[in-house]
Amino acid sequence: MTSNEIREQFLDFFRKKGHRIVPSFPVVPYNDPTLLFTNAGMNQFKDVFLGTGTRDYQRAADTQKCIRVSGKHNDLEEVGHDTYHHTFFEMLGNWSFGDPDSEDGIGAGYYKKEAIAWAWELLTDVWKLPKERLWATVYRTDDEAFNFWQSETDINPRHILRFDEKDNFWEMGETGPCGPCSEIHINLSDDYENPLWVNAGKPECIEIWNLVFIQFNRDKNGNLHELPAKHVDTGMGFERVCAVLQNKNSDYDTDVFSPLINTIEKISEKKYQTPEVQTAMRVIADHIRTLTFAIADGAVPGNEGRGYVLRRILRRAARYGRKLDLKEPFLYKLVDVVVENMSHVFPEIKTNKSNVEKIIRAEEESFNVTLDRGIELFEAITNKAEVRKSKTISGDDVFKLYDTYGFPVDLTNVMSKEKGFSIDEKRFNELMNEQKERARKSTKGKLSVANVNLEKLNSIELTSFLEGMNFQKPTEFCGYDELITESEIVGFKEENGNAFIVLDKTPFYVESGGQVDDKGIIVIGDTHLRVIGLTKLNYQTAKRLPLRGSSLIVHIVDNESGLEIKNGMKVTAHVDEKRRWDIMRNHSATHFLHAALRKVLGQHVQQAGSFVGPDYLRFDFSHFEKMKENEIEAVESLVNEKIRENLPLIHHRNVPFEEAKKMGALMFFGDKYGDKVNVVQFGDYTMEFCGGTHVKNGSQIGLFKILSESSVASGVRRIEAVTGAGVEKYIKEQESRMQNAEFRINELHDEKKKLEKELADFKLKEKLTVIEKIAALPVETNGVKIFKGKVNAVSMNELKLMGDELRTRIKSGVGMLISEIENKVGILCVVSDDLIKEKKMSAGKIVGEIAKIVGGGGGGKPHLATAGGKDVSKIDEVLNSVEKIIFP
Repeated sequence: MTSNEIREQFLDFFRKKGHRIVPSFPVVPYNDPTLLFTNAGMNQFKDVFLGTGTRDYQRAADTQKCIRVSGKHNDLEEVGHDTYHHTFFEMLGNWSFGDPDSEDGIGAGYYKKEAIAWAWELLTDVWKLPKERLWATVYRTDDEAFNFWQSETDINPRHILRFDEKDNFWEMGETGPCGPCSEIHINLSDDYENPLWVNAGKPECIEIWNLVFIQFNRDKNGNLHELPAKHVDTGMGFERVCAVLQNKNSDYDTDVFSPLINTIEKISEKKYQTPEVQTAMRVIADHIRTLTFAIADGAVPGNEGRGYVLRRILRRAARYGRKLDLKEPFLYKLVDVVVENMSHVFPEIKTNKSNVEKIIRAEEESFNVTLDRGIELFEAITNKAEVRKSKTISGDDVFKLYDTYGFPVDLTNVMSKEKGFSIDEKRFNELMNEQKERARKSTKGKLSVANVNLEKLNSIELTSFLEGMNFQKPTEFCGYDELITESEIVGFKEENGNAFIVLDKTPFYVESGGQVDDKGIIVIGDTHLRVIGLTKLNYQTAKRLPLRGSSLIVHIVDNESGLEIKNGMKVTAHVDEKRRWDIMRNHSATHFLHAALRKVLGQHVQQAGSFVGPDYLRFDFSHFEKMKENEIEAVESLVNEKIRENLPLIHHRNVPFEEAKKMGALMFFGDKYGDKVNVVQFGDYTMEFCGGTHVKNGSQIGLFKILSESSVASGVRRIEAVTGAGVEKYIKEQESRMQNAEFRINELHDEKKKLEKELADFKLKEKLTVIEKIAALPVETNGVKIFKGKVNAVSMNELKLMGDELRTRIKSGVGMLISEIENKVGILCVVSDDLIKEKKMSAGKIVGEIAKIVGGGGGGKPHLATAGGKDVSKIDEVLNSVEKIIFP
């Protein structure tokens, strides 16, 4: 029986039992920031169990893709070293939602009786598993489930066992829905009648199905209360049941993994035979499935959260590739195998295949250099430790590998264990904390500019808003709707020429979520106090205040005038309007940009940081490679297109967190959210959790222009951009640069001409040294001195200049210069004035005769004449014929 047949038989079985077959939930649970990855089939029905959601069906079944790599369900270190742990696996499951007392009609809910009976029916009647090898476990006090196993199945009664909470009681968390569970195990050993094998952690006796009965609600005191609506939640490990049904001793020997193992054999040119090779291939086969599914669902390797988990998994796989002598990127080549064998069930991996391959390859290439260097250094460190006869890698060495060479600590730990070493984690953590402390001290807090210690603010004097009440209300922030607010001072402190003022309400926004502080003034009477900074004062910091409500907003003002400030004073708080509008344009633009990046680059893009100021915005995001020019243009174009659509701001304020999740607002694992949140929405284009301030409609952003795109860290890119007035400033700067460039071009052009002339003069001067030699070595015939020679002129004009120079150097005589110019013959003749007068010699007549030799002609004045010819091969003949031409 193939794995595809097993999966389909499971779904078909429950389809016939009136279950809705639902698609798998993504492995990246974007609507649940409490989870790194979807780790169980029940995750998509969590709202039903909590009573905050419903479905239009009461029975459901599916195959859920799951990843377990952290927290309670952490299988990472076991993967590869045994035959049945996986980071990625499919969970076959069936559910019943409430309605346990209704008659068992199609579509109605059900409970323990049906869940137990159907599980037994599928395993023994449909799949024909040997009943004598099956064992059932129940919670120690769950007599109901125990009795149903006896009455609804023909299991050997001695094979029904009771266990405690550790094995047979399921809880979602410390409080909330929970209940007993009943597990089904199969003992594949020869000793299959021995109850001691069950829950003993032996690979020959494994759990294959868990039936959870969500029966109670645990309150904060730990007490259990019966739920009015009880649920069934079952989960069967697909890979494990395939191994059982295909009679394999290992999950990795089934047809779920064999295509991957076979491909790894071909790539590595090694056989899946020795323990070391088998472990490496199992790790790689498992991890590539995790990477493919997680990245296809939008996660990307990074430095924190689920991104770090994926990076760790990829690096672990790459390191095991070294054990197969695979030193070039290879993991990305396996994506195609995963897609080919699983996309008929999970089509999203085929849709996103190209993107998955690119991301994995980029990560591999980035890590390979670090891995090679790290392994080399690690070997040197362990060799030294062996010389010292120590089995502990010092914390200093571990820290150096991490801090200097970027070698992951967890990888150092794994490699150490493989060689029989341990690492000094205590010392490593000390060094890490010292580094963090240095970084903290080197970063000056914004209050330091006011020369104030935040801890001293606990002495700030506060007054009560409400007579007879013993608590202080938090500062009301009204800056979403107004920038000028009439207010009252309810707390103050003075120190070092600065006043720290708390108002009952304020339009001033305190730096948060990447958006900078507002600036402006507080007007008291005729005095304007400049606001130079803002901070929040938590109730835990203030004296005489109970831990109630949220923060006070403290305005740090410049009180150079020495105004006496008192509680109860009426004031007007003015936010710098122009500056705030510039900030709001930039902040809203980050939302438009985020949506555009996810549209153009893919849903894997997630915000990784931002800065929103009045002059520009900075947006960090997860992406695996440098953006191409056409991608930058597409993002910029889409943002401006959406700006022109004049999308209205829909500002959802103080929305209960669960309600905001249902709205579909963008949120990410690791972000901290309160019980109530703000959601910023522009039309149907973008919707995100955000506490910042924004424009009222998209068109108020004006224009959007990307200034740069760069790398911040591995897998993290950064865009800097401007909007509105920032774009105008950018255009003016570009125009100014163009004007300056044009002016500079003209300058350079003139300078070029000057340099060219100087260079030509220099070269000519160099060439004139030849004239000097010619003038010094005349040949005398019939009482006339003849000065002749071959020169290197680049043009006839230059040849004439040489002729002029020669004529000035000879008092009496005939000069003849010949040069090859552009593959032709250039001839110049000069005659001194005395020979023209006394002997009637003419330079024009002489060159005319000379030119005939080289197939040309020419002429000129008696004192200077030029000629040209075609036959450069006869230049030497011409020079030898000069005397005969002059005196025939």
